[in-house]
Amino acid sequence: MRIVPLQDDDVAAVIALWETCGLTRPWNDPAQDLALARKSADSVVLVARDGVRVCGSIMTGFDGHRGWVYYLAVHPDARHRGLGRALMTAAETWLADRGAPKVQLMVREDNTEALGFYEALGMTWQAVVTLGRRLD
Repeated sequence: MRIVPLQDDDVAAVIALWETCGLTRPWNDPAQDLALARKSADSVVLVARDGVRVCGSIMTGFDGHRGWVYYLAVHPDARHRGLGRALMTAAETWLADRGAPKVQLMVREDNTEALGFYEALGMTWQAVVTLGRRLD
């Protein structure tokens, strides 16, 4: 298994992976999310390959105060083999190399499988409420 930065040829496979894993939403354009992340020096999209196939991904960025993780996805037939943990480690290493003192992420409250996964990695609930609104 190799974890490497996303290449142009990976975009369609990563979007398909996100769709397979239920990460996309009608109000977020995954191609635009990828393009924005790729054009910033403060973010990266990493992909995991088992040979040629993209079977995992993670997007991470550093806002100058903390690191953020988005779109951690592992194809259903590649789960429970440590790939999600390896992707998180790669993202945390990328963030630490840039001086990020902390990593955070958002999980939909009904995604109990993901919550259990992140808690098993030592992540803890934060006493914050996320607020937002669309700008487009």
